[in-house]
Amino acid sequence: MLLRGVEATRYLARPDPGRAGLLIFGADAMRVAMKRQEAIAALIGPEGEAEMRLTRLSAGDLRRDGALLADGIREVGFFPGPRVAFVEDATDGLTETIAAALKAWRPGDANIVVAAGNLTAKSPLKTLFEKHPNAVCIGLYDDPPSREEIEAELKRAGLQDVGREAMADLVTLSKALDPGDFRQTLEKIGLYKWGDAAPLTPAEVAALAPATLEAEVDDLLNAVAEGEGRAIGALMRRLEGQGVLPVTLCIQVLRHFRSLQVAASDPGGVQAGLMRARVFGPRRDRMQRQLQGWPLRALEAAIAQLLDTDLTLRSASRAPGMALMERALIRIAMSRR
Repeated sequence: MLLRGVEATRYLARPDPGRAGLLIFGADAMRVAMKRQEAIAALIGPEGEAEMRLTRLSAGDLRRDGALLADGIREVGFFPGPRVAFVEDATDGLTETIAAALKAWRPGDANIVVAAGNLTAKSPLKTLFEKHPNAVCIGLYDDPPSREEIEAELKRAGLQDVGREAMADLVTLSKALDPGDFRQTLEKIGLYKWGDAAPLTPAEVAALAPATLEAEVDDLLNAVAEGEGRAIGALMRRLEGQGVLPVTLCIQVLRHFRSLQVAASDPGGVQAGLMRARVFGPRRDRMQRQLQGWPLRALEAAIAQLLDTDLTLRSASRAPGMALMERALIRIAMSRR
């Protein structure tokens, strides 16, 4: 049986112990590892591994001795309780071995959990679990976690009361970070809010989210977008002293102005546009204020100037890069209405 979307999320949180097998596969190894840990913990409980009710088998072990899986599902542990035989890094070459174990499985045997990398649509291993009457197949793709997945992670991190705006920021943040970093961020938020009954706020989300830019670069972006041309020179000197390259600065300023352009041109309004541009927290409020002085045509002209500057910086021109960048940024700041 193949499960997708919300059904897959719910099943991984509470797998059916009466089913013989579960296959979890995907290109993102971190995401697959997180989900198979969740499923195994739900099957055998938090103390299952400590009580030796989890049998780990690598793909290499099974290639050398295919009987290990059949033995693993029938092992009787010292401690009572449900058991899991976990196969790690499985490939299509193990399809026959796993198929034989699924065929031999009986109620009371250990559940078979298989983790694999990216499998094609015609993968024999994937087809085995899809068509087996007593097995489940779940593929994890590059889509960001759903709101339901985020809420489940928040509960695991100990957060019960999350404000609507804070949840919207977390959804935006989940699209910008890889699953492992996002989960660590939620754990950090949970530790920060431990014993605090007040709802989570957007300011707290922004303060605890991973930093993506140095503070000085943020100051430079805001100075340009807010028309503070006089502050640009001093900020450029500080960044140059830190070893920041002019091409790197150009890319970051260009990203900032493209986010402003997305927000200004969104048919759903500026708020919807900033959400689509993955901007959250106090930075979103500041960019919303910046947009009051930037007509869409002026933003497009600024982006065109940044693209020209980027091409010059990457060309064979002997002009000093930082001077070119500073001139472009001052011109853009002065063009703000």
